[in-house]
Amino acid sequence: MSPTDPVSPPLPSPPVALILGITGGLGRAIAVTLAQRGWTIRALSRRPADHRPLLPYPVEWQMGDALDAACVRQAAEGATLILHGVNPPDYQRWREDGLPMLAHTIAAAKESGATILFPANVYVFSSASPPRLDENAAREPQSRKGQVRLEMEQMLEQAAKEHGIPVIALRAGDFFGPGITNSWFAQAMAKGGFSAKVIRTLTPPGIAHAWAYVPDLAEAFARLVERRHTLPTFTLAHFAGHADMTGRDMAEAVARAIGRKNLPIRPFPWFMLWLGAPFVPFLREALEMRWLWKTSLTLENGQLRRLIGEEPHTPLDDAVRAALASAP
Repeated sequence: MSPTDPVSPPLPSPPVALILGITGGLGRAIAVTLAQRGWTIRALSRRPADHRPLLPYPVEWQMGDALDAACVRQAAEGATLILHGVNPPDYQRWREDGLPMLAHTIAAAKESGATILFPANVYVFSSASPPRLDENAAREPQSRKGQVRLEMEQMLEQAAKEHGIPVIALRAGDFFGPGITNSWFAQAMAKGGFSAKVIRTLTPPGIAHAWAYVPDLAEAFARLVERRHTLPTFTLAHFAGHADMTGRDMAEAVARAIGRKNLPIRPFPWFMLWLGAPFVPFLREALEMRWLWKTSLTLENGQLRRLIGEEPHTPLDDAVRAALASAP
């Protein structure tokens, strides 16, 4: 090349997404959708290298804990996105661990200029809430976990308002899908996957319940990310997902997918949780959210449709078959 030949400018580096919670089902699914769009995926993990999951895309692993502010800050250097997809271990210590972890994410985003992605849930509502909820619905939790989740949402709103930290929050119902093994779908409704001996209904007849197929939810997050420069500093939308309107829709979809004649559909034995709760902390925590299975609650996605167009939506039978394939 002669001295007069033009020099091509260096290609821009792919943007970096820091995934906090990549070993969880939603964290992994969001990482997949972002990697497919050309993002560099970075993950913070306490696991040593030989105990980390094999993922179908390159990952920049950093050793550390989301409870350590310095680790989160270091991992977020140069990141454009931070997915806050971590929850307290064993479904406990929501206030003691959940609030500090989010505070560390907010501090890291403030320093790096990253947008925070936050999976919101329905814990912030109560049995007195209307059966169909949009983003303007009153958030009046009736549980300890719900109160903590409300405080987390308020922390993010405050961070956006006072510090200009961009936040994209997407509220969804109960998760199901490939790799979502620690869920009501996998552990209670269709335990055993395609080998299930019985299918369980979790709500009484006529009680509606919101379910979220995780690959669809991850795709919705990715589409919001693509439009992040046009969104308000704090964006909250609801993901409708699959609404079981009769209390049997999901169970009957499981029965169709399994395809075995005479496979029984029976009510879930909630009394077993009550019997075990005095001895098993997880069961006590799960029973605190029992109201969600006795009260109709679904999500209106008008705001999401205004932002991205039609919500990503895998047909129910296809989604259930994919979920059953990885159920324990």
